[in-house]
Amino acid sequence: MEMLIRGGRIHDAVHPEAYAADILVRDGKIAAIGANLTATDGAEIVEAAGMDVWPGMVEAHGHIGLDGWAIGYEGQDYNEYTDPVTPQLRAIDGINPFDESLHDAALGGVTTLCTGPGSSNVIGGTFAAFKPMGACIDDMCIRPEAAMKCAFGENPKRCYRDKSITSRMSTAAKLREILFRAREYMEKIDAADGDRSKLPAFNLQLHALLPVMRGEMPLKAHAHQANDILTAVRIAKEFGVKLTLEHVTEGALIVDELVRANVPLAVGPTFGQPSKIELKNKSWETPGILNRAGCHVSIITDSPVTEQKHLRFCAAMAVNSGMDPFEAFRAITIYPAEHIGVADRVGTLEVGKDADVVLTDGDLFQLSTRILSTYINGKKVK
Repeated sequence: MEMLIRGGRIHDAVHPEAYAADILVRDGKIAAIGANLTATDGAEIVEAAGMDVWPGMVEAHGHIGLDGWAIGYEGQDYNEYTDPVTPQLRAIDGINPFDESLHDAALGGVTTLCTGPGSSNVIGGTFAAFKPMGACIDDMCIRPEAAMKCAFGENPKRCYRDKSITSRMSTAAKLREILFRAREYMEKIDAADGDRSKLPAFNLQLHALLPVMRGEMPLKAHAHQANDILTAVRIAKEFGVKLTLEHVTEGALIVDELVRANVPLAVGPTFGQPSKIELKNKSWETPGILNRAGCHVSIITDSPVTEQKHLRFCAAMAVNSGMDPFEAFRAITIYPAEHIGVADRVGTLEVGKDADVVLTDGDLFQLSTRILSTYINGKKVK
């Protein structure tokens, strides 16, 4: 099946300048980008003259699909309060494909989402990267286990203060303990060399952490406050595991340290007043400050904290506070795609990538601009 998007102004998230071209889509993938392209008989033709054409936006961190939009407790499945250490939980087992917020996100031009457990637990389980179109989450996923959530700061203390965590020190100790055990578990499996009689007793929690210990999956560390950010970096170094940092609210206070850490940063949410003390230094200047210093920066909504469809306006606010417009555009497209490990499929308009395409009647960052059409895998969102 072919589709030809003809005569649009292409913003591919690769080249800083837009250019006039056609996009040929075949079987859900971008088959060609260029001038005067032709399609086979019967192909769908989208006349895009006078329109701006963008890659679908990418959210690196949120809880959409696990929140139960407008439902309340019965639909809220992103925090587990029975145990502070739950690496065995998987977002894919809780996401509701019929959550109305997913369709709302797609209509808003956000075509890839990374969603997962909240920050009540020291380790909360795995995030999933998926497209907000479909009825079965297994078919919607492009990376069903994209990262392992862990959390620092106020939230684990608040949620487990009557049980086992009363300080930032105990949060760090809990994380170290489970990582030590997971490393030992991995070493025993490796030493067994396939001999089932020598394998350790199966442990679901430790087994879930094997991809982290083997460097196949990053820890996705919730950290707002500067000291919490650096604790996450410290522990990741101790165990030699990959790390992404989420929220990074006080990142502007430790720019040099984050440059040295050289890990992907997902900055936000920034709309609204601070709801707790560790958010007191949040600022729209932070993404630009970190980006100019050379950090790998994505901008996030942390949906439902900010509605997912407003991701582009978060980038616009960063531009208004000094961030380079092209870098802000990349901070909601290719950089988050890299952050969650799906840049081979989404984040730019390039041949071979998924045909996730957004058509607008103007600049993506302008409040007055309307999103006219969204395509996911070459299919129009209706």
